[in-house]
Amino acid sequence: MALLGFFTREKKENLNKGLEKTKESVFVKLSRAIVGKSKVDDEVLDNLEEVLVSSDVGVETTLKIIERIEARVAKDKYLNTSELNTILKEEIIALLEKNSADQDSDFSAQLKSSPYVILIVGVNGSGKTTTIAKLAYQYKMAGKKVLLGAADTFRAAAIEQLQIWADRAGVAMTKQQMGSDPASVAFDTVKSAVAGKYDIVIVDTAGRLHNKINLMTELSKIKRVMEKVLPGAPHEVLLVLDGSTGQNAFEQAKQFTAATDVTGMIITKLDGTAKGGVVIGISDQLKIPVRYIGIGEKIDDLLIFNRAEFVDSLFTS
Repeated sequence: MALLGFFTREKKENLNKGLEKTKESVFVKLSRAIVGKSKVDDEVLDNLEEVLVSSDVGVETTLKIIERIEARVAKDKYLNTSELNTILKEEIIALLEKNSADQDSDFSAQLKSSPYVILIVGVNGSGKTTTIAKLAYQYKMAGKKVLLGAADTFRAAAIEQLQIWADRAGVAMTKQQMGSDPASVAFDTVKSAVAGKYDIVIVDTAGRLHNKINLMTELSKIKRVMEKVLPGAPHEVLLVLDGSTGQNAFEQAKQFTAATDVTGMIITKLDGTAKGGVVIGISDQLKIPVRYIGIGEKIDDLLIFNRAEFVDSLFTS
């Protein structure tokens, strides 16, 4: 699959469509913020601040963006409100640049390890199971041999649901009985992947926000047994967040990142919400790259996150 920077027209249209509700919300609010104004002044900036906060960008990140635009206004002395969209895009892209992972997330890229092990964390209802299937499908389409591990052994029907999605994606899966030790499943999965010469291993975990100590203990145990089979595993710990929950997603991200070493994030369900701005705030505040975004229910509705393409779709009519 090509990087978003080299998006096909179809992929770009899918991204635009997926962000449509957020874009419509932002544009309506932005139009109201600059109505009757010819230049970017304090009132416009105050209104813009309200637009960004109400779009779930978050207060701290919004203030950073406003400060950047204020600096542009001070430097250029006079900026038309017609230029505001362009300025917004430039400053948000620049703000997110430090956390960009565009090149690291290409499905067809050379893997740093074989097998390459990805541990998936996140709460139930965030789209975790379908996201695992989408990841598996994209890697398979890129020519990789994929194995799933059903280590969410606590939630009723979690194993069965993942099996259904594994079948749809056309990939293999390792599983045990419900109630089994998740670390045992993870161990068997990685061991099978090494023996079977798989390229990609994606391991699911229980989607519970139990207290931080228990969460940390469970995930640490899973990581330790993986390491015994394959030094360096897991190579990625990806946190799945439901973008439609706005700032609640940010709070979940803070709890999970405090409990384990999250290396990247996947923001789902952006097609059904006007709260897509949360992607900007989460990436900026947690300093953890957003690697993928979910923009629909189909198995190929998972896109590599690219800050420039995302911001362009969000602020271009």
